[in-house]
Amino acid sequence: VPPRLPVCEADLQVELDRRKPGQSRITTPRKEEDQAEILSGVLDGVTLGTPIAVLVRNKDQRSKDYSEVVVAYRPSHADAAYDFKYGVRAAAGGGRSSARETIGRVAAGAVAKKLLAAFGVEVLAWVSQVKDVSVEVDPESVTLEQVEANIVRCPDEEVAERMVAAIDTVRKEGNSTGGVVTCVARRVPRGLGQPVFDKLEAELAKAMMSLPASKGFEIGSGFGGVEMTGIEHNDEFTLDEAGNIRTRSNRSGGIQGGISNGEDVVFKVAFKPTSTIGKKQNTVTRDGEEKELRARGRHDPCVVPRAVPMVESMAALVLADHLLQHFAQCCILPGGELTNVAGVIEPVDVTSEHYERVAARKAEEEAQAAADAAKGEEWGAAAAP
Repeated sequence: VPPRLPVCEADLQVELDRRKPGQSRITTPRKEEDQAEILSGVLDGVTLGTPIAVLVRNKDQRSKDYSEVVVAYRPSHADAAYDFKYGVRAAAGGGRSSARETIGRVAAGAVAKKLLAAFGVEVLAWVSQVKDVSVEVDPESVTLEQVEANIVRCPDEEVAERMVAAIDTVRKEGNSTGGVVTCVARRVPRGLGQPVFDKLEAELAKAMMSLPASKGFEIGSGFGGVEMTGIEHNDEFTLDEAGNIRTRSNRSGGIQGGISNGEDVVFKVAFKPTSTIGKKQNTVTRDGEEKELRARGRHDPCVVPRAVPMVESMAALVLADHLLQHFAQCCILPGGELTNVAGVIEPVDVTSEHYERVAARKAEEEAQAAADAAKGEEWGAAAAP
């Protein structure tokens, strides 16, 4: 992390609160406050340029809920694969296959978002499909307020109600369902990404497919592009009113040749139904015996409402990494400027603003302390005989 970036626990907490369990009836009922504690890497509210260590304590755990899956494999879960690979696994909570591990991703993503914001970049995701209920919205106009206006995190209120109803149905049956999260990164600088192995869309795909329960990734036109011809699919170049080079469409999803072209980066991530369900399923034990399993525990009937901040965080981390790489390679010598579709990017001086706020707060505290001391002296004089 670059030094002098203003970061505090409250910045992390905003994102962690969007990810934490127990938010509503359509998420796991497990209650965790997920309070972030910054242990190192930050001093007086700014980063030091050293690694940032964050601690989040796990409190509401019930290991007994996993007694059956210690010996019996949950269908489509990582239980069996972990045993095949390691010969041992942490059954309680799912170990590293638990979505609990994403808390570190979201905390780190909050820091990456702060860095990107200094360059005007915004990353926003929303639920675009639950089961067979879907919606297409304009990625350019969706707002965070619209996304956070309902418990399923869909910016269309009417569709959101149908999504919630679909999740409620499977939840009451002890079942689960999947969905799709769409993400947009706005005002992305041009030039992020590498031409061959570290293409920006490849890095994003790897990041998204590393999330628990993710099963698909598409960017821009995605799989739908195969039904089009070249003349239909190509994003024609044009000049906007200010004379900046733009594209008339964005079927490339903001990336061409593995490198960002300045248009919005738009992609989708598909998530499968939660593996751990309350319905009876056929399985086998570690000893090779066939048996029937009805899993217990408190699990999300659909992961996508809580996956929204996870997708945002992983996108922010990828973009922040490539922003730093681009600076190091292309902006270190004269003539190398960071640009987007509006022209040269002038980063916001967030550090000076931070120290000005700190100084103002300190002055207020000192003034209050002086006023309290003066008042104490007045009371002392009045009480004297």
